[in-house]
Amino acid sequence: MPDLSIIIVSWNVKNLLKKCLESIFRNQGDLTLEVIIVDNASRDGTMEMVKTNFPQIKMISNEKNFGFAAANNQGIKQTKGDYLLLLNPDTEIVGSALKTAIDFMKKNQLIGACGIKHLNPDGSLQPSVRRFPTFLAIFLILTKLVKIFPRLPAINRYLAKDFNYSQAQSVDQVAGSFFLISKKVTEKIGLLDEDFFIWFEEVDFCQRVIKAGWQVWYTPNASIIHYGGQSFKQQFTLKKQWLFFKSALYYLKKYGFRN
Repeated sequence: MPDLSIIIVSWNVKNLLKKCLESIFRNQGDLTLEVIIVDNASRDGTMEMVKTNFPQIKMISNEKNFGFAAANNQGIKQTKGDYLLLLNPDTEIVGSALKTAIDFMKKNQLIGACGIKHLNPDGSLQPSVRRFPTFLAIFLILTKLVKIFPRLPAINRYLAKDFNYSQAQSVDQVAGSFFLISKKVTEKIGLLDEDFFIWFEEVDFCQRVIKAGWQVWYTPNASIIHYGGQSFKQQFTLKKQWLFFKSALYYLKKYGFRN
């Protein structure tokens, strides 16, 4: 049984994916890894690149883009490890981040999901922790009022502007770009909600983790470099806005209107 199963959903990010995979195996240490790539119908030679350079990796090739949640679930269903890492292809593992994160979860069996420090390519801190969004916070984002009033308390609270990234602590939600979860949690609460095509699926999962009695934690002792949303930058702006609106509305129906 592997120490860690890593699931990466890719869509037309061949070069970034290659750097991501190289960083995983370069920093593997003594961990036994299972890496599963779920490709959402890339047309940039991703499949060929993985087969040529990383023959040990299992590939799932979709004929169309099923979205982030559904594709991750495809990978999760194939895993054998007790710990599962949903990792974005536009990330690079730094040092012993994988082992450090797993050890952190093993020390506290109440942790159901864990996130780590995110760095921009220039080494500066990238925010990766948020509180659960309220109806007001999502309304301000959807209506673009946040651009006019960026310092409103509802937005500051949602974006956790006061969060101390130098301290390990329990949180509401961590970024889906490095989303380490315990497999026993998925067996209890289920997989990602596939009604989210993209956006809010990790927020929903964190909600369910906490409601089921586990905790979500952030640790600063492990780091990744995150290039940030490279797959989705390929989408047209109107489609981005529509998908965000659709996911936000679905999330509000589940949780937000009660906040």
